[in-house]
Amino acid sequence: MNKEKTFIISVSPHIRSEESTPRIMWSVSVSLLPAIIMGAYYFGPHAIFVLSLCIVSSVVFEFLYQKTLKKDITINDGSAFLTGLLLGMNLPASVPFYIPIAGSFFAIIITKQLFGGLGYNIFNPALIGRAFLLVSFPKLMTVWTEPSASFIKFDALTTATPLGILKEEGYSKLIEIFGDKANLYTHLMLGNRAGCIGETSGLALLLGAAFLFYRKYITWHIPISFIGTSALIAWIFGGNSGLFSGDPLLHVLSGGMILGAFFMATDYVTSPSMKSGQILFGTGCGFLTMLIRLKGGYPEGVMFAILIMNCFSPLIDRGFKSKIFGAVKKK
Repeated sequence: MNKEKTFIISVSPHIRSEESTPRIMWSVSVSLLPAIIMGAYYFGPHAIFVLSLCIVSSVVFEFLYQKTLKKDITINDGSAFLTGLLLGMNLPASVPFYIPIAGSFFAIIITKQLFGGLGYNIFNPALIGRAFLLVSFPKLMTVWTEPSASFIKFDALTTATPLGILKEEGYSKLIEIFGDKANLYTHLMLGNRAGCIGETSGLALLLGAAFLFYRKYITWHIPISFIGTSALIAWIFGGNSGLFSGDPLLHVLSGGMILGAFFMATDYVTSPSMKSGQILFGTGCGFLTMLIRLKGGYPEGVMFAILIMNCFSPLIDRGFKSKIFGAVKKK
């Protein structure tokens, strides 16, 4: 008897690859390992505690939600783990235990699962979790620990971030504290400055980003347009001595610029899919970041900039449609 043959038609893209969602998620988590190590080195055991609590809470909340609603359990795909890790890296090391739990709940349940799960969320879950915490607990979320470079040191002193000093006291005060520009840039690259757990060391983050480029998980379009736009605006409008007197390198290395540009703005789900659209997306992120930093009430604007541009991702994709092969324009 001849078996019936079935012709299967599938939608594009018709690309075969060994890559999968779990492999990508776990690879991105691995790429953040250098930044995790530096965060633990400078901020001590409590940084590890905060990161671990965010990860465990995110995985547990996703498991409980899917188990309760009798959905497929997807915690093995690494997306909940990565969300918790990114949330933890965006938190100060000094926060109490309930902050990571609350942020993880909002990131996983409200932002991800209630929108349909992985692939259906409009906003980056980790950033929404951080935004919720910043609005709900503004004082706790803006207490920064002075890096001690001692893993066994439990006593922590509070201080201001470089962007906070720049915002409140000006560029000259920042240079006075760090000694000179070269020393300032060195501290920003190595991570010896106050800030969130995962955003302190620019060098560690760039090593992780290089790994993502090597694996071709990200392209240059979003991060370079993001950072390039920010640097240009900082140079033109960021100085106190008139136009073209700002310090672009300071703004690129400070705050969450590198973490946001390479690891948050490049999220496949919440960013445009077309390359030209990604450039527009990154440019918008850079513009909004510098608008908030220079003119807004907050010293940092990366989180708000990415979330705002997440709203425009669907519209950007509509405006930058892919070429239809074989189509002939009517005269």
